[in-house]
Amino acid sequence: MDETGDIGSGAESGELERQLKRAAAGDSSAWRVVVSTYAPRVYGLLRAQCRDEELAEEITQSTFCTLAAKIAAYVESGRFEAWLFRIAMNRLRDEMRRRSRHARNIADESLQRYASVAGRESDGITDEVRTKLVLGLAKLSESDREIIELRHTGGMSFKALSDYFEEPVGTLLARHHRALKKLRGILGQLGVEARDAGGHET
Repeated sequence: MDETGDIGSGAESGELERQLKRAAAGDSSAWRVVVSTYAPRVYGLLRAQCRDEELAEEITQSTFCTLAAKIAAYVESGRFEAWLFRIAMNRLRDEMRRRSRHARNIADESLQRYASVAGRESDGITDEVRTKLVLGLAKLSESDREIIELRHTGGMSFKALSDYFEEPVGTLLARHHRALKKLRGILGQLGVEARDAGGHET
């Protein structure tokens, strides 16, 4: 993956602003465009974070319900992705805190279930490598795992990451590089070459 590409700049950013304005005005076709563009990315990120398909789907739906309620007041300033992903991540954290109070231990079972589910996706990564990748990500600190998954699973540009974390792009580039270096080291210990792990190799 490219470490510096901005997917939401220029003409694409202008088109997003138009669709958001139309959606805010009640245009159902524009709303469908917004949802179809962002819902798969939000769901993918949430599933990567919680390793639970049903919970990821539930929070994705909740996130877009919140978006529908707030979009009329939203003013596009190039920070839509950061705003949307922050809503999703905050809701996930709230739910995970609630579940942790009930002492629900889902770690090993969920990792295996997630690896199995993800294995049905045709991204060229073998089931064995995918399982080790998930285990490798689980060994990272929360902050390292979050920036990798926001970037590679959520597909956020570094501009959007800068808005999300409220840190300079240069700082995020360095954090991302360090997190990937740690992940490559862990994968190496698990017998996985970086090139075999798909999008997480750069």
